[in-house]
Amino acid sequence: MSRFKNEVAHLRAHVQTLRAAALASLLLATLLAVGWWNAPRNLTIHVPPDLRSGSTRKWWDVPPESVYAFTFYAFQQLNRWPTNGEEDYARNIHALSAYLTPGCRAFLEQDFATRRDRGELRQRVRGVYEIPGRGYGDAPAERVKVISADDWLVTLDLAADEYYGTEQVKRALVRFHIKVVRSDVDPQKNPFGLVLDCYSRPPERITPAASETPAAHSGFP
Repeated sequence: MSRFKNEVAHLRAHVQTLRAAALASLLLATLLAVGWWNAPRNLTIHVPPDLRSGSTRKWWDVPPESVYAFTFYAFQQLNRWPTNGEEDYARNIHALSAYLTPGCRAFLEQDFATRRDRGELRQRVRGVYEIPGRGYGDAPAERVKVISADDWLVTLDLAADEYYGTEQVKRALVRFHIKVVRSDVDPQKNPFGLVLDCYSRPPERITPAASETPAAHSGFP
């Protein structure tokens, strides 16, 4: 009789061990599921444009060349008025709002209102582009100044063309000093994780070299 009691006790002990193991497995699976659920859905890694050479970086580090590329892209899109500046400029500010700080957006909206009231936007077609020989690759240290891991000052040397109908009314070479800050608040709308904070100081007219002489001058863009 004692033999059967010992066997029953042994089986009960084994069942208790299996229950404990099952409970531990369930707890571990729950912890892994929580960790997986809280993991980032997307991870932005900035890779230098020139991939002929290797690069090792921390994933959160934003290299200066990526900051410059973002700044030029956003600023060029902001200043692209394909048909009518009165409509295009306002639409660009709204469409690019995820790439602007609130203060910068307010500044641009005021700039739009001022230009509109002066009649500087109606039927205006506008575009900006890099001056050849004045891009990032020509003088990297002069183009992006690193203030901190989250702040940069970017210098863009651009040519700005404006047309009224078919007539060109403005062409100027201008140096823009633009503040850029990190802002990873909405990766869905802004995968760059960077935003423009408008000008660090007013734009400056560039005195062109012989090969950069514009066809016409009529004030700042």
